[in-house]
Amino acid sequence: MQQTLCHVLLNAKAGTASALSMTGAELAARLAERGLQAEIDDDMDKPMEGRLIRAATSAAPIVVAAGGDGTITALANAILGSDKKLGILPLGTVNALAKDLNIPLDLDLALDVLGTQACRTIDVGWVDGRVFLHKVVVGVVPELAAGREHIRGRRDLRAKLGFFLFILRRLARTKRFAVAMDLGDGETRIERVQALAVASNAYEQGVGRIFSRQRLDEGSLYVYFLSHLNIRDFFRLCSGMVMGNWQNDSELTILKTRQVTMTTRKRAMNVMFDGEVEKLATPMTFEILPNALCVVAPAAVTPDTPTADAEEVAP
Repeated sequence: MQQTLCHVLLNAKAGTASALSMTGAELAARLAERGLQAEIDDDMDKPMEGRLIRAATSAAPIVVAAGGDGTITALANAILGSDKKLGILPLGTVNALAKDLNIPLDLDLALDVLGTQACRTIDVGWVDGRVFLHKVVVGVVPELAAGREHIRGRRDLRAKLGFFLFILRRLARTKRFAVAMDLGDGETRIERVQALAVASNAYEQGVGRIFSRQRLDEGSLYVYFLSHLNIRDFFRLCSGMVMGNWQNDSELTILKTRQVTMTTRKRAMNVMFDGEVEKLATPMTFEILPNALCVVAPAAVTPDTPTADAEEVAP
């Protein structure tokens, strides 16, 4: 049987990959069983930028991100605009995109999906020359996520309690900031918010569906912003997420658009970029690139869970 060449970028430090002690040789053997001849890049000592370039310029028609959401987003950015397919082996901690694409989190089952080589096209978000596949979050949330980094890898109760108290203290002193939003309709909308997120397509509501999407090809950005987020708001939102009605919260506004430019007083802001905390310069211009990425994944299913109504702004 003739095997298809694939290039695998393995992030051995990703959550599940580290827990499984996954090696390049083991991964190559499992891929060969499914008709894929693998070039494995598992050299964690090399700079990521060079590894991404090698993946994008390889002769392989399929490039595989074996890691977490950060690895997947980086590889998607590297191959955007090419005819390569993106394969996903969810070896991270959250694996948000894999869940949205119905790619199994079990490694053997995920390898079976990859072996089908079936292509599904999805939208990608675009902000100032970079791809995002989930959402970019601005405001207090990235600061909370940065605090989480101090306990990453620790499972003791003391660390978890300390992080919970940090969240409460940070929420207690959170202040609103002004953001000017140009949604391409000729008017600038100014809002005072404590947190906002720009997502590639809509998040659903429903019990057990927390920040999950079924439609990844709607061709829309969704802007979620909270005008107020104190300790009481935090617990109310968490309760709404558990109950499946968080998008109906009185402090939450949802806008639907294809592009938005955001300007703040700060020249740069901390953001959570597909789960990773980074700093982006302002103004930040977001847009949606419809069906711009081919991913090896199961066929899309018809959405059966409604989302809350969003204010639609046509650019």
